Amino acid sequence: MATSTVTENAAATFPAMGAGRLLVFGGIALIAVGMLFGDIFAVFVLHQNGAQNGEALLAATQAVTAKDPAAVKTAFARIGNAMEDRGTKVDTHVHMIDFGYLALLLAVLEPWIGFSGAAKRRIAWIFLFGAWLLPIGVFLIHYVGLAGSPFNSIGWASVFADLGGLLVLLATFTCLAGFWKHLRSAERNGLNDQLLATRVATTSTLLTGGVLLVLLGFFGGAYYAAFDLYRHEAQDFANLSDMTSAAAAKDAATVDRVLGEYGQLQGDKAVKIAAHAHAIEFGLLATMMAFFQSLVNLSERWRRRWAAILLLGSLMLPVCVFFELRYGLLAGAFADIGGLLVILALLAMWIGILRYSGELESGAPRPLGANRT
Repeated sequence: MATSTVTENAAATFPAMGAGRLLVFGGIALIAVGMLFGDIFAVFVLHQNGAQNGEALLAATQAVTAKDPAAVKTAFARIGNAMEDRGTKVDTHVHMIDFGYLALLLAVLEPWIGFSGAAKRRIAWIFLFGAWLLPIGVFLIHYVGLAGSPFNSIGWASVFADLGGLLVLLATFTCLAGFWKHLRSAERNGLNDQLLATRVATTSTLLTGGVLLVLLGFFGGAYYAAFDLYRHEAQDFANLSDMTSAAAAKDAATVDRVLGEYGQLQGDKAVKIAAHAHAIEFGLLATMMAFFQSLVNLSERWRRRWAAILLLGSLMLPVCVFFELRYGLLAGAFADIGGLLVILALLAMWIGILRYSGELESGAPRPLGANRT
């Protein structure tokens, strides 16, 4: 089948400004912004936050040694504040990316949702509104706190974050209800989704690379569980026990040594878990983006380039994160570059889909890659 015919057929089940396109645009935007936020957090907040926690923990143990309960309370308040700061930012990053993945999955499912086009667009808007509201609300929790809240333990930021989560749940369950409605309808076997049936060269590239990245992440996780997990748990318990005993004995030198060992242990755990998780995450991202390559209105050459850049960055980031303890800031810098490459590739694909949508809306669709450079 000719390229123009195939892509026009794909567009027929993925109409301009339909629910599918809204979910794809919103999903890619959520993933890209979430990753950019994660890169900024890693560079400007993560290491500084860890240093603050280390300093506060040292102050707490020194206060225990000095039998100063007020100083202990102050030190643990600093630790709690730093952990909340880190936790809300990590949650913001993770929720944006996860909602982006969910949006892409719903976009693939959209042709089989048995509602009208207008209803599906409304559901998509509700989903995207909630998907942005929740992470923004989570981000503000640390800064807004309980100011102006009528509740004793929940601030307005938490309320709006919960509302965003509720909207996402309602939209997702409504989509599943629409899918169930389609399965029970007489036309359930009559729909041929051209978007999934259409294949271009980068579809296979991204599917293959995505599966390999997921496998790499699985093997990394299996290796960590087999050789490091129980050792880390035992060392974690031993470090905390030694720290408590040294503080009680007023042995400041031992406290400092054990704190250093504890920090190294937490760093080792963090980089190995992060490398495992990011490899799987980027593998899933590459796999999902493969489904939408036929709608990326760029030349075949540029589609291949951006797919290669996406896979390169997806491999660089987890590998460099794994080596951060050994090579320090150099590995961290290359990990951030890998994340930036993934963001740039996503942005290019997003623009390519947007360009194709614009041509369809103008009434003059063109074959993908025609006269493109």
